[in-house]
Amino acid sequence: MTNERQVLELIATDRLHIPVSSMSGKLKRRQPKLAQELGLVEGRPFFGDRAYARVESEDVSKARRLSDAVETYCADRPREGAVLKGYIAETRIEAETHVYFGMNEGCRLTEADYLGVMTDLGFSEAVARNLYQPLLDVSRKISKKRDEGERSVLIG
Repeated sequence: MTNERQVLELIATDRLHIPVSSMSGKLKRRQPKLAQELGLVEGRPFFGDRAYARVESEDVSKARRLSDAVETYCADRPREGAVLKGYIAETRIEAETHVYFGMNEGCRLTEADYLGVMTDLGFSEAVARNLYQPLLDVSRKISKKRDEGERSVLIG
């Protein structure tokens, strides 16, 4: 049976996910750019006092993209290809199940709600306390930009 503690944990988890996810995306996009800006050339590694870097190229066998395979098939077999493209173009309707959640008017999550989620993730209590306010500040800033109230999570 559902209890309010579980719903509060879901809300706290969602709110902490927002800034962490945002930072993760920024870091992932930054890595290739920083790596390219190093200006390294294959066969000429960099060795510094504290770090090193090198470029290596290798031939990797990769599967053909599905869209490329469909185009090749359609070129080889135009009649069957037209049927295949028709199947691909058909719209599928799939049921999605979402859980919608939010806080009641005038109510807020407590510091303990957030710290519980963070310690469940493996943070020590001291680290969770140090990260709590900065993460909350970023979460609120992002939420204001999105102008969102009720949130949802896809469960099936």
